[in-house]
Amino acid sequence: MLRFTLLGPVQMVVDGVPLTGIAPRHRAVLAYLLLNAGRVISIERLSDAMWGYDRPDTARSQIHASITAIRKALRGAGAVRLLETRAGGYVARPEPGQVDAQEFTDLVAAGELRRALDLWSGEALEDVHAHYVGGVRELWNDRRLSAYERLVEGELAAGRHGALLDELAAQVSANPLREKLNGHLVLALHRAGRQADALAAARAYRTALADEQGLDPGHAFTELERAVLTDDPALRLPDAAPVVSAPAPRSTLPYDIPDFSGRAAELERLVDTHQGPAVVTIDGMAGIGKTTLAVHVAHRLAARYPDGRLFLDLQAHTAGREPVDAAAALEALLRQLGVPADRIPVTPAERSALWRAELAERRVLAVLDNALDAEQVRPLLPGHSDTLVLITSRRRLVDLDGAHALSVDVLEEEDAAEMFERIVGERARHEPDAVREVLRLCGRLPLAIRISAARLQHRPRWSVSYLAGRLRDHRRLLDGVSAAFALSYEQLHEDERRMFRLLGLVPGRDIDACGAAALAGIPEEEAEELLEGLLDAHMLLQFEPGRYTFHDLLREHARSIAEDDGAVLRLLTYYLHRSRAAMDRLYPYSVAQREGIPQPAAPIAPIRDAAEAIAWLDAERSNIIATAVHGPEICLGMLALALRPYLDRQAHHDDALTLHTLALQRSRKLGDREVQARALTDLAWTYWRLGEYEQAEEHAHQALEACEEAYERARALLTLGNVAVRRRRDRQAEQYLDQALDLSRIGADTWGEAQVLGVLALVLDRAGRPEEARRHLDLALALHRKVGNPAGEAVVLDHLGVVLRHQGDLAQARTRHEQAAALCRRLGNTADEAAALNGLAEAADDPARAVEEHTAALTLAGLTRNRPEQARAHDGLARAHLALGRPEQAREHGRAALGLYGELGVPEADEVRAFLEQVEESEFRPQSDRMGV
Repeated sequence: MLRFTLLGPVQMVVDGVPLTGIAPRHRAVLAYLLLNAGRVISIERLSDAMWGYDRPDTARSQIHASITAIRKALRGAGAVRLLETRAGGYVARPEPGQVDAQEFTDLVAAGELRRALDLWSGEALEDVHAHYVGGVRELWNDRRLSAYERLVEGELAAGRHGALLDELAAQVSANPLREKLNGHLVLALHRAGRQADALAAARAYRTALADEQGLDPGHAFTELERAVLTDDPALRLPDAAPVVSAPAPRSTLPYDIPDFSGRAAELERLVDTHQGPAVVTIDGMAGIGKTTLAVHVAHRLAARYPDGRLFLDLQAHTAGREPVDAAAALEALLRQLGVPADRIPVTPAERSALWRAELAERRVLAVLDNALDAEQVRPLLPGHSDTLVLITSRRRLVDLDGAHALSVDVLEEEDAAEMFERIVGERARHEPDAVREVLRLCGRLPLAIRISAARLQHRPRWSVSYLAGRLRDHRRLLDGVSAAFALSYEQLHEDERRMFRLLGLVPGRDIDACGAAALAGIPEEEAEELLEGLLDAHMLLQFEPGRYTFHDLLREHARSIAEDDGAVLRLLTYYLHRSRAAMDRLYPYSVAQREGIPQPAAPIAPIRDAAEAIAWLDAERSNIIATAVHGPEICLGMLALALRPYLDRQAHHDDALTLHTLALQRSRKLGDREVQARALTDLAWTYWRLGEYEQAEEHAHQALEACEEAYERARALLTLGNVAVRRRRDRQAEQYLDQALDLSRIGADTWGEAQVLGVLALVLDRAGRPEEARRHLDLALALHRKVGNPAGEAVVLDHLGVVLRHQGDLAQARTRHEQAAALCRRLGNTADEAAALNGLAEAADDPARAVEEHTAALTLAGLTRNRPEQARAHDGLARAHLALGRPEQAREHGRAALGLYGELGVPEADEVRAFLEQVEESEFRPQSDRMGV
């Protein structure tokens, strides 16, 4: 097993044996990534952590060397997936139990302090040096001392002061200014009968604090010192109480189920960190396990409340019952306390006063289950007393002043699996994949898991896989939980019930207030109020501000009772007009292309700027596509027209294929040749983006047959020209592009003209006509700037870099590629940024720099599934690694490039094949003049 130690020397330990040969700098990088496990850490941030403001010029290369060394060590330990490369940097993903620092944190949270402290073998990060280490070491050493102080506090309370003295004295000697630690030593010495030593220890602390910091001890320490001096009886351990017969404390708590699982964070908050009297509300959706949690907590805390543990079901969500009113609830609680019936007043106000009086001198825990709202429970709250009240409700009790609120979510996957296994037994351990499927279908909702597990438990011939198959029909599972959902639904206001039903029709995963307003045909403010009401009632979930979604099973319940009154069409129409508004903000130069989309019948919320436009599109994209797929077959062509520049520039090519295919199918059904031609050109362009050149050519030729409009014909010809360029059929490419250029100019399409000029320049450059190519690119750049198309400007700058490199001007080429990459980055255009980074690497005069830049391009191309740029990056990496004398890496990247170029069917495959043959013949060859495509 592989483990990482940070609480002492930083080490990788395999099967108990530390690995050697990892340099201190590499271990410092590894430790930083592990301390930030799960977060993407950029090279910039790593450099800051290692060197701060004094970073050397070689910082980036040193970080890369460290990452390479760490990966090599991880491969040797069989953990190749632990360190991942992301677009923004690197992320460590250790498994649970692999990092001692995380294990320490978990053990401390669980109260297992001695086990946690046993993990330490020295100071944190003991043998590594970096800018960040000092602060992190101080933080973790403080956590260690805090855990030790908690441990000592418990040991002193248990009367084990004698066994602590030597250890405590050593800790105080190492940390002489730690007040709580000194206080524990003083108390331990006093209880051991060594009053003089206790006072001497107190004086030593007082003197050290004054000498070092010029301060006096705090109030708690001063009081302890005074108590030791006067031998205050309060410092003594309580004697064992005499055995007397006393009535057993009253307890009406329900049974605490033996298979309770998970809820570690909730238990820590309610049990481990609970400090005295309080009112705590536990809210959550039906079936989430609120009552089970409250009862379990009550049993765990029972010893702290010797005067009674009470339970009352307020019946807010009990089938066939009305919620219990305050008067009846108070009578039941007073009876549970043992108050005789003849002492219980008649009026609710008098009963409430008696309840508070009875609790004033008692330590009682009361569970008020299944509350309707704050009004129902407010008369049941104690006054000033040592009572703890736990209230469960399906609705957030936001107006219950002074209450501590805890919202309960579905179980974590591990906790859900533990619950299922505890109920089912051995069968669950034999089918882990099927168990995960069952939990997914149950939405990790405890009630659904318990129902499903119980079915399996009582059917010995069923397998878990068979159960999963039955549950795939959600109706089988809903039969068990729909009654709980139905009660929550019935207690909603009529407007909330209508919104709940309509939301069940929504094909997407979530919705905002604007979308819900369109769905219901009501003002946005009213829609938001209804959504918030459903959220408070736990009929909806919210994972990010302003967006609302369902638990999967509640979604199915809503669908089962929904009726469409045209709501989905209203939503789709809203998406169309809002998308158009967003496009007009993002791409103002192409507003004319969307003039065929009619204006909305009612005003829609305005989009203020490009940032808001892209944020809205990113949030709604999957919902729009889902509504187009599953909604009414209407306005699909207009929706595709509105969204096409966004889907293309942001590399959402799968969604583009889906939407344009739907538009094509719909237009063919209606005989709409204009939409059909546009859908075909959009599909052709998207397939070209993905490197699917056969499909691109096929759809472009079909588009030419269907097109009557010059603009769409030019787009189809541009796509055919692009395919020919990729396949190095330059004469054919020039013919297509010349025709496209003529059509663009005839139609006064400045944007289209600029696009064609940019691609045509590459053909001219390859034909040995660089001056013509430069003129075309200069004109294209001017035209893009004229219409305000920064994305097109970035592409032309990248092409300028290619032409300049071919002319031998590497410095100017790199400048253009850097400008293109920066512009793409600002626009969020990762697909074209990958091309610019590959161009930057190809113009590098240093193979090490080329490796870094091709690697960054490869990462971005992978994110957007840009196979041409992935192949180009692998090709460049192969050549750069060979120039650095690394034939093994060169072969690895060369084979990856060959595979991709082969799939694309482009001539570069032959070049890479020849390159690999040369690598096989010799492990060294001179650096090529060209490191990429």
